[in-house]
Amino acid sequence: QVQLVESGGGSVQSGGSLTLSCAVSGDTSSWYCMVWFRQAPGKGREGLASITNDGRSVYDDSIKGRFNISLDSAKNTVYLQMNNLKPDDAAMYYCAADQRAFIACTHWRTLFNSWGRGTQVTVST
Repeated sequence: QVQLVESGGGSVQSGGSLTLSCAVSGDTSSWYCMVWFRQAPGKGREGLASITNDGRSVYDDSIKGRFNISLDSAKNTVYLQMNNLKPDDAAMYYCAADQRAFIACTHWRTLFNSWGRGTQVTVST
């Protein structure tokens, strides 16, 4: 298993940008798949984007074109760049990791092995 620590959350105005980071430690050779999720108060958790350690990525339609997931293998860090943020994007953002190949990595409703504690994003009008 790996340990995940998210950072980069904060408060921005509508239309602003943030870049979230998910630092991976522990047995870093054991993960192949990383997913960013978010959960707003009173709502269910939703998958946003996933990336495998060969760099292939998939996005949910709700954020496609505004968010970008990327991987820095040397730093064992996965990023989520978020642009043109809207009030509906306000939520706790989590990263999760697992040993999965590309297709399985897109099954966001299944249980992932490792989770971070989250980083809060607030968007004001």
